[in-house]
Amino acid sequence: MTSTALDDVSSSERDEGDSARTIGGSRAFGLLLIITGAAGLLAAWVITLDKFKLLEDPGFTPGCSLNPVVSCGSVMKSAQAAVFGFPNPMLGLATYPVVIGIGLAVLAGARFRGWYWLGLNFGALFGVGFCTWLQYQSLYSINALCLWCCLAWVGTTVLFWYVTSHNVRAGILPAPSWLRSFFGEFTWVLPVLHLGIIGMLILTRWWDFWTS
Repeated sequence: MTSTALDDVSSSERDEGDSARTIGGSRAFGLLLIITGAAGLLAAWVITLDKFKLLEDPGFTPGCSLNPVVSCGSVMKSAQAAVFGFPNPMLGLATYPVVIGIGLAVLAGARFRGWYWLGLNFGALFGVGFCTWLQYQSLYSINALCLWCCLAWVGTTVLFWYVTSHNVRAGILPAPSWLRSFFGEFTWVLPVLHLGIIGMLILTRWWDFWTS
């Protein structure tokens, strides 16, 4: 899937004054926002439900606790699972619906000012940065993985790169022409590489377990 299909911004929109310019997106881009937001929301919802059950019964074992490595319960019981003083998935319950709403608006033909798209980009940047920190904590501190967290990681990573691509190609984020051209054809390479690196880290971290 290329950015050309996802980010259809006409040249007439680029030529308008910055103060008056509004920018929309293609149907494919709207669907991508909905799908990635829904993936994150589903993960946050399931984790929240399991967290409530864990609070009620400390002996509760979440369904995704499959073995010593894939152990959602170990992740939920860690200090990192409530780094801001409340369960992390509550952030997802508040933010992923916003992404879904923007995606639905794009499907309906809505157009937004540049600052609005920058706000989405900043939120996605925070999300992917927070996910990166959680990935490090899971691999090297908690020593366990949560499958639902992994789903949120995938959704957030894809969201970040495609929103960034949209903003670069629309001229909202300043970039040289070669970079705009790259995003126009090869945006898919970036989330694939990003997620591939995460996958390799997971594979090598527990290599003995996976191969035993």
